[in-house]
Amino acid sequence: MSRPHYILLPVSPLFIALSLTAAFMLNLLPWGHWIGAPDFVALVLVFWGIHQPRKVGIGMAFFMGLMMDVHDSTLLGENALAYTLLSYLAIMIHRRILWFPTMTQALHVFPLLLLTQLLQVLVRFIITGKFQGWLIFVESVVAIALWPVITWMLLAPQRRAVDRDHTRPI
Repeated sequence: MSRPHYILLPVSPLFIALSLTAAFMLNLLPWGHWIGAPDFVALVLVFWGIHQPRKVGIGMAFFMGLMMDVHDSTLLGENALAYTLLSYLAIMIHRRILWFPTMTQALHVFPLLLLTQLLQVLVRFIITGKFQGWLIFVESVVAIALWPVITWMLLAPQRRAVDRDHTRPI
């Protein structure tokens, strides 16, 4: 049986800004450089690129990438390039992905996150000549495992109440 599709309330731009700020703060934590720690900024950017492509687009992805470049002290533009590509691809396929259930959405988002991470590893390899190892790609797997939780958390303010108030029209 398929689940019904509910109409969501409009998302607040303030909530989008808070979620991107929270994702950036999670990436600032010391465990952000451990193997297996997901890139929360990339995860939230791809979520908003799929669910709100007109409000969070390539420009926001570029800005967040520059912020991550400054934080990581990497080559300026490395994360910006990767996040911009991620946002473009998420916006390109957002209509298709929204029809799937959450777990199938995760399977569609996985190649996007993997491609983003592959681009970052490739740029670092070209610049430094050192390969970081294959375990670095575990981050994408952990991010996809978090996709249902992130989806539930970021869509929660938009859901309508189950017990509908019949005195209001909506």
